[in-house]
Amino acid sequence: MELYQLEYFLEAARQRSFTRAAEKLHLAQAAMSEQMRKLESEVGTPLFNRGRRETILTAAGETLRAHAEALLERADLAKRDIQDLIGLRGGRLTIGAIPSVSACLLPSAIAAFRKLHPHVELALFEGTSEAVAHWVESGRVEFGLVQLPTSSGSFDEHPLFTEPFVVLISKSHSLAKQKTVSLAKLADEPFILYKGRARDTALTACRAAGFEPRVACESSELETIRSLVAAGLGIAILPQLATRQPSTGCTVVRLRDNPVDRQVALLSRSGHALSPSASVFREILAAA
Repeated sequence: MELYQLEYFLEAARQRSFTRAAEKLHLAQAAMSEQMRKLESEVGTPLFNRGRRETILTAAGETLRAHAEALLERADLAKRDIQDLIGLRGGRLTIGAIPSVSACLLPSAIAAFRKLHPHVELALFEGTSEAVAHWVESGRVEFGLVQLPTSSGSFDEHPLFTEPFVVLISKSHSLAKQKTVSLAKLADEPFILYKGRARDTALTACRAAGFEPRVACESSELETIRSLVAAGLGIAILPQLATRQPSTGCTVVRLRDNPVDRQVALLSRSGHALSPSASVFREILAAA
């Protein structure tokens, strides 16, 4: 059962004549009659009572008319929605991101995108790099922003930037006035770890510097980490992006020779082209 056959069927029902319907549709009457015969053969029963003056619907035809009108209406709606999606006049864009990116990079990118395309609905899901990669693979989000390397899976990776890790220290700390500090000098400090891939990066760097960090707290909330550092509970090794926002009571000290860094990338499913809205958002991120 094809959509064009349903269109022919409805026109025949409206005109009560194959001849008038064929003229309206700019078809040969024989072609019109043949399509109606095929449609009746497919549903297994006559759809029209064919008279000399009028052709009217049977009970089965009346049943099909209600469904045909609904199907064609939904098909037309689907076409309009697709056109809106292509033209960025509608649709929905779902994004996954690690917390430091969603808190510190995405707000300005989202504002820029919404200014250009206010009718596209945006949804943001926040999680660890592993969680975001899983959401991309399962299709829950169209693309994700993660710290590389990714877990096993079939992905396309689009690197966005590389950034160093820095040390967040209380302003009352003895090292607060220094511009740089070596990682080894922090061996005796209590650490507040940022959960996720950033935590693993910080632990690996400390071990490479020759010590196992003494953990005072772990949190996945940047604001919690900033507050605990300001209160003097410990220091935090964080991606530079996570320290962009001013923190009352804290200061940032660079790690000497930048011994720790990370690469942030946009992750999408391999072999799946990005939607128009996702492509535009990626361009905004790349520019940022």
